[in-house]
Amino acid sequence: MSQRQTTLRHNLIINKLRRQKRATFAEICDYLDRESDIRGEDLSISKRTFTRDINDIGEIYGIYIKYDFSTRNYLIEEEFDTEIDNRRLEALDVFNALKVKERQAEHIFIDNRQAIGSEHLYGLLHAINNRLQVTFDYQTYYHDEAVERLVHPWAIKEFKYRWYLFAENGEQIKCYGLDRMTNLQILNSHFEIPADFNLAEQFKYCFGIIRPDDEPPCEVILSFDPFQGNYIKSLPLHHTQQILVDNDDELRISLTVYLTHDFLMELLSFGDTVKAIQPQELIDGLKATYQNALKKY
Repeated sequence: MSQRQTTLRHNLIINKLRRQKRATFAEICDYLDRESDIRGEDLSISKRTFTRDINDIGEIYGIYIKYDFSTRNYLIEEEFDTEIDNRRLEALDVFNALKVKERQAEHIFIDNRQAIGSEHLYGLLHAINNRLQVTFDYQTYYHDEAVERLVHPWAIKEFKYRWYLFAENGEQIKCYGLDRMTNLQILNSHFEIPADFNLAEQFKYCFGIIRPDDEPPCEVILSFDPFQGNYIKSLPLHHTQQILVDNDDELRISLTVYLTHDFLMELLSFGDTVKAIQPQELIDGLKATYQNALKKY
């Protein structure tokens, strides 16, 4: 059996237990037999192969399947309610869809986009976990040539489908886009991360990757038209989002965030479907941007 078939079978077993919560070995075998017919693949398994699959799924995906002797069912050992777990399962769904695309390219359309630097993730996480310095060539948007950087990697953050490294460069903590890195090298030189460093706490009120050093976060109140409000409810702008009003006229929400350029750009993307109610600083910023934009027409 090919590695491709093995990977596909792993994903199908995971998805079966995600949807059904628990299943007997016979039910899993029947499901794989049906998928074999649908996909034109031989995905049938023996009990011995299934046992090996369970072990491999735990090692490869970090998803652990156990057997409940009282009900004679298999189930995923823990609930997947953390953001990382959800993203892991989302990645499996995308993987399955992309495998289907190989045979149904005319039915699946994928946005063309530049590389996001994900090839550096494993190496940087290894360096962070083992407190190892790294070097890389970094190409900013402000310079014509890449410059070599020697840094202490502290943490990685995602924002808008891009990955960023937060690292100490000898003077301060800086943010580096992984998509602008080349020639990443992990060194044998060790460093220490301060015990009080907590990226999640530092970015608690951030929208994006910028955290102002000399400004406090603000309580922001926004009003969306009802239609746009449906999207805001299903995909909140920020984890501090609270609904203040939800009726046929508007969705009004509050957020506690820093007033950064990233946040301003996000609000501008909603056009006339959003109105800022407070603070005045945000209202003035939006007005100035709209007025400057009109001057171009």
